[in-house]
Amino acid sequence: MRVTADRERCVGSGQCELLAPEVFEVDDDGAVRVLQPEPDDDAAVRDAVQQCPTGALSLEG
Repeated sequence: MRVTADRERCVGSGQCELLAPEVFEVDDDGAVRVLQPEPDDDAAVRDAVQQCPTGALSLEG
C-alpha cells in the first residue's frame, strides 16, 4: 500500500493526523505531510484517507 497527498488540496483539518499519527503530520504551513509513504495495511490509514474532507489523500495498492 502506498499513500500520497496532494498538498495543494489539503486544508489542514488534521483528521488524518488524529487517526494515523505515525503516517500523517500537518506541518507548520498547514498542509499534510506523509511520514510513511508505504505503511502497513492499517485500518486507521484507510479511515484517514476516506475521511479526508478535501480528498487530498489517496491510496494505491
